[in-house]
Amino acid sequence: MKRPEGFDKSAAQPDPLPAKSRWKRSPQPEKDNTSARVLKPGPSVANPEAKPTAAPKPTAAPKPTAEARPRPTKQRKEPNPEAHAKRQLRRAARARKRAEKAELRRFTRRARTRKFVWLSISGLVVVLLALIAVAVFSPILALRTVVVDGTDRIDPAEVQAAVETQQGTPLALLDFDAINEELSVFPLIRSYVTEIVPPDTLLVHIVEREPIGSVKIDGVFTLVDPAGITIQESAERIPGVPLIDIGGADVSSSAFTAATEVLLSLPTELRARVESVSATTKDDVSFVLTGVGQRVVWGSASDSDEKAALLEALISTRSSDEAGEFDVSAPSNGIFRPS
Repeated sequence: MKRPEGFDKSAAQPDPLPAKSRWKRSPQPEKDNTSARVLKPGPSVANPEAKPTAAPKPTAAPKPTAEARPRPTKQRKEPNPEAHAKRQLRRAARARKRAEKAELRRFTRRARTRKFVWLSISGLVVVLLALIAVAVFSPILALRTVVVDGTDRIDPAEVQAAVETQQGTPLALLDFDAINEELSVFPLIRSYVTEIVPPDTLLVHIVEREPIGSVKIDGVFTLVDPAGITIQESAERIPGVPLIDIGGADVSSSAFTAATEVLLSLPTELRARVESVSATTKDDVSFVLTGVGQRVVWGSASDSDEKAALLEALISTRSSDEAGEFDVSAPSNGIFRPS
């Protein structure tokens, strides 16, 4: 049977959209669903009893994924002119303060340097004063030990006992006048030098008097130095030194002075051979050598160095066993007179 015309084909319908692939992440373009209208066929005149067919519902457009959704753009706030001006003002104030500090340091550099120098000097002075105070008043630097050297005839213990009055006194406060007074009682001390050795030691370097000979005064043999200072007294003749005969005069006479000058001008070996020396005036000095008793006529104490050299030359030409007399009173002409 032939279908009525108009019912051989359903009303025009939109083509269905293809299904979205589940593996694709890229969003599909949206389609306009507003333009498609479905025509619903009404009853045909030829077949009024026929029911119209229902039109298919249009498929919904796929929702865009999270990646496809447009991100909301953050709107940039317009800067507040008042706040911006305040920030600029604070920056300018900080910059001005930095510049003022730099200028102040530049202009006060010399004053600060002078202040630093004065403070350094003041600190050094304070430290120095503190050290002086410690050295003067501290009991740590008090005298506890006395060391004596250079003595031969003097007992060092006697010198130490003389300086015991200074024990316990700080080294900087030692009374050297008192020490000098205590040591002046020793006739054998010609000179001395003290040396402080911190923390508690005093060194005393002594130079003893060198005896030049012995003088017999009122039956007593007195050992004297070239200055006539008495070193020792003995009832018997003192060995090792020549006997000085000055005709009963004292040690302050010119005869004693001339005799000691002659003895001091002799070489050490030759002086040790002198048995005795005599003088009544400053111009008639003579002495006797040990051994066979060779006598030397010296004369005055002038030109003693030339006379000593001439005497050594004459002695070298003679035997020590040959008795006689050497005459060097004239330094230019020495004579030996055998006896």
